[in-house]
This record gives sequence, C-alpha cells and structure tokens, in this order.
Amino acid sequence: PRCKAVVYDSQLPTASVVIIFTNEAWSPLIRTIYSVLNRSPPEFIHEIILVDDFSDKKHLGVKLERFITKYFPSKVKLLRLKERQGLIRARLTGARAATGDVLIFLDSH
Repeated sequence: PRCKAVVYDSQLPTASVVIIFTNEAWSPLIRTIYSVLNRSPPEFIHEIILVDDFSDKKHLGVKLERFITKYFPSKVKLLRLKERQGLIRARLTGARAATGDVLIFLDSH
C-alpha cells in the first residue's frame, strides 16, 4: 500500500487529548487511556484530560483518582464538573485546561 511510503515530519506539535465521560463503565474508560498512550508516540502526547460530566457511579470517584495517580501521574489530568453540563460545555472545559499545541477530542468508548 502507498500509505507505507508516506514520510511524516518529525517535528509535529504536541497534543492534548480531551476525553469526556459520564457514568462510563470502568473498562472502556481505562482502555481508552491505555489505547491513546500505547498507540501514540509519547513525545507527541502532552497530556490526556479526562472531564467527568458529573458522574455518580462509585467506581468513577476515589477509585479512579487513585488509579490515575498510581499509573499515569504525569500524563493524565482529571477534571470534575460540579453539575451536568453536556458534551459541548464539557469539551470546552477540557479545552480551556489543555496546554498542548493541538486539541484532540475522543469518546471514552
């Protein structure tokens, strides 16, 4: 295939990946984080910003905070909204917190 012959610039901008979730199951959320980190060159992933749009599931509380602190302390940030905002406002909150050169928005499933 011709795609194997494509040569990409080695000086690409860094990316902030913003992932919005509300009451997401544990496995798809964690898989999404690992997928971004394992499938992307580390020098291009500046950060992953998880925006919790007012979840009330127990596993998304302290358990998630501890998991992020233990396994992704330097790459993943967790923002929690104080009330349900909806997808677009939650994305805007993540965008405001982002510090990478480029924004990438992903779903968590």
